[in-house]
Amino acid sequence: MPSTPPSPEPRRPRVLLVTDLAYEARGRRYCDEDIALASRLREDFDTALCHPLDAAALMDSFDAVLIRNSGPVLNYQAAFDAFRTQALASETRVYNQLTGSADMAGKQYLVDLTAQGHPVIPTVDRLADVGKLPATAEYVIKPKQGADSIGLEFLTRAELETHAATKADGTLLIQPRIDFAYELSFYFVDATFQYALHAPHPDKRWALELYTPTPADLAFAQRFIDWNTIDHGIQRVDACRTRSGDLLLVELEDLNPYLSLDLIPQEHRDAFITGLKASLHSLLGR
Repeated sequence: MPSTPPSPEPRRPRVLLVTDLAYEARGRRYCDEDIALASRLREDFDTALCHPLDAAALMDSFDAVLIRNSGPVLNYQAAFDAFRTQALASETRVYNQLTGSADMAGKQYLVDLTAQGHPVIPTVDRLADVGKLPATAEYVIKPKQGADSIGLEFLTRAELETHAATKADGTLLIQPRIDFAYELSFYFVDATFQYALHAPHPDKRWALELYTPTPADLAFAQRFIDWNTIDHGIQRVDACRTRSGDLLLVELEDLNPYLSLDLIPQEHRDAFITGLKASLHSLLGR
């Protein structure tokens, strides 16, 4: 009798990792992080890398699209909007989930969370509302759709009053310049905390060190993860520690947060990647 041919190996899931390997970020190596991450994802998935401008054309050949260090969306807003529309219409599995309410949708949430009394850096978007902010020698202004410090300026109250762009109410965020002790970031896969890093020196944002959060620190970060209700995705909660010891939210990055994986111990890195793989498998199994 002829022998029975062996059963074919099941096809591995295909993941399209969206990244801009040429993007130059201050103090960070986006390309190195994504190349290293892709090498680990290949242990479980057939993985290909593409530029964000190519994602819409390529995504139908993959089981999931993983958005990683793709750079500020402001640099390719029309292409991203088209990708998002196409992905939602075709029910493409996109990681992060495209329904985030934080940086993914612009920074209006900082104004809304301020009005709702959450512990965020006090933020308004109208010159007429500056009186609602704490008294300060300087203000920070930045575009609602900005990222990576694009368009950020420091102004006195007099300069703020005469700044032409602030007359376009609703397009800029206005915040007091906070005298903080240090900044710190909490990293999550889905709603599960992974690790935290802090910048001991306020003038060196990306000179980060591993940080052991207190239960109160974790509760602070978790409240914003719970608020955002993203089922699958990587999120980074950025906060600052005030001189009085309180934490204030700086931003919630819920689209393509840089992870600083090269700065954490190997066991933390392995645990994060294991969590990411499990989350992707869960998404692909839906």
